[in-house]
Amino acid sequence: MKNLDYGVIGNCRTAALISKAGSIDWLCLPDFDSPSVFTKLLDEENGGSFSFLVSEEYTVSQKYLENTNLLITKFEAPDGAFVSMDFMPRYRTIEQKHYMPPEVHRYVRVIRGKPKMRVLYDPKMNYAGEKTIHAIFPNYIKTASAVDVEDKIYLYSNLDFHTILNGEEITLTNNLFFLLSYNQKLVTVDENRVLLDYERTKVYWLNWINRSREYKQYGEMVNRSMLVLKLMSYQKSGAMLAAVTTSLPESIGETRNWDYRFCWIRDASMSIDTLLHMKHHGAAERFIGFIKRILKSRDDTFQIMYGIRGERELTEEILTHLAGYENSYPVRIGNAAYNQLQNDSLGYLMDVIYKYYLYFPGTLDEVEEIWEVVRNMVRMVLKTWRSPDQSIWEFRTRELNFVFSKVMSWVALDRASLIAELLHKDNYAELWRQEANSIKEEVHEKGWNEELQCFTQAYENTDYDSSLLLMQFYDFINAKDERYVKTVKAIKDNLFHNGLMYRYKAEDDFGTPTSSFTICTFWLIEALFAIGEVDEAREIFESMISYSNHVGLYSEDLDFDTKRQLGNFPQAYSHLALINTATLLSEEKELSRFIRP
Repeated sequence: MKNLDYGVIGNCRTAALISKAGSIDWLCLPDFDSPSVFTKLLDEENGGSFSFLVSEEYTVSQKYLENTNLLITKFEAPDGAFVSMDFMPRYRTIEQKHYMPPEVHRYVRVIRGKPKMRVLYDPKMNYAGEKTIHAIFPNYIKTASAVDVEDKIYLYSNLDFHTILNGEEITLTNNLFFLLSYNQKLVTVDENRVLLDYERTKVYWLNWINRSREYKQYGEMVNRSMLVLKLMSYQKSGAMLAAVTTSLPESIGETRNWDYRFCWIRDASMSIDTLLHMKHHGAAERFIGFIKRILKSRDDTFQIMYGIRGERELTEEILTHLAGYENSYPVRIGNAAYNQLQNDSLGYLMDVIYKYYLYFPGTLDEVEEIWEVVRNMVRMVLKTWRSPDQSIWEFRTRELNFVFSKVMSWVALDRASLIAELLHKDNYAELWRQEANSIKEEVHEKGWNEELQCFTQAYENTDYDSSLLLMQFYDFINAKDERYVKTVKAIKDNLFHNGLMYRYKAEDDFGTPTSSFTICTFWLIEALFAIGEVDEAREIFESMISYSNHVGLYSEDLDFDTKRQLGNFPQAYSHLALINTATLLSEEKELSRFIRP
């Protein structure tokens, strides 16, 4: 059984997945959402990769350099051993600007004896849809698309270029470096340069994680998840990605395969909320800047998701030439969900903006600019909250009055009212509070099912839905309220299976869900904790942390029976939820605890 045994490296511009055996099987250049140059992840035979091949006598192990996004893969045999130190440069320059070029560094260091290996350098341009042409120059190998010669990458190395391209076996007597760049380098590329970038990048990540809150338990896992979330932020715009991959299937052999290399307002707002909680305010400020830029006028409408530069059209298409992960077809790029109506979306964002007002008092013009964004968001919520929508789960052909969408519409108006109070706009505060109260009354009247003794997925059905576990998290209902306690227990009784949670069990556009959505189990843990079932919450959490892969990473989904990871990877949703639940269950090392506003 195959698992997502990959480490991820990145620099807030793009990212690469490196297998447990040290093979780069996924890399998009120059940005997260660019066409891939290594696509073996989505086509085992034809996708292309960059790996170090060794004989069967070698054992291979992998880990991160502690508290960094630098990945170390170790190859050991009786006659010798070496490590590959893989990273993407990221650090601050003297001018206090971020250096984060679209490139991968691989430093191969001999640690014992005379190990042998072959280099497999097999880039395939444009999602492996085009043949490639190699040309050797004095300082690099240039690889270009046979279709578009301007689509090219450069490989620098101190290993003979013919040896690389021919895949000849070599005996390692000296350390090697490989620098794969989207751009031709203007500086001299040698071993010293690569090692200097390694040290600078290491210091950057160590300094970044050092600014986080520390916890007595689960600290290592929290830090790894924090580093993953940071890695998935796009520095140039402030956008947060849902995941760095496309079309990894939610279930093997099925068609729930989506492109997640975009910024969902929901996912990003949740990630920013978690980063705020962990003392990383810069990411929140950049995300607010992203929101301001995508709303170029007060008449602009909100979408549920955007491209990482703020693009509004994310046209979905199928790449018919790729077999898919474990032949799970189709492979999609783009995402048709961008034009859906999902009424929950603005609630998360307004919650983040409220915290922005609490913690980041800006200049008058900045405060006024965000106030316009708030009023624009409220106008949209007032216009749409009574309407059916496609929900947090992005149903493609179904629109209902989803209860959680109503809850998050309440959150949007509740936080907007609180913002208005902060700004002494009492007339707005009172008007929006009245409408928020109307939503809450309606949810209690139409969303509560007396016969089932719980809140249901939609006014029109009697289905159970994991998203309702979040009602207390956003202060819609008190955790001790009898209705909430009964809802938590009913959802657990009906959706908890083999230690994991379904999102819902009802049939949707693609049949009945067959895998567990990872974040839902973390939501259950938090809900159980909130209602006082702390021992049960901790027991489930201890199981969940055993389901990460070998370097502590989580995908979108888990198989109920085998616990193998499925879906896009690594998933921001899963990692932010791990942080939230781990910090609930662990005592902070500092004396003062963070209190959610």
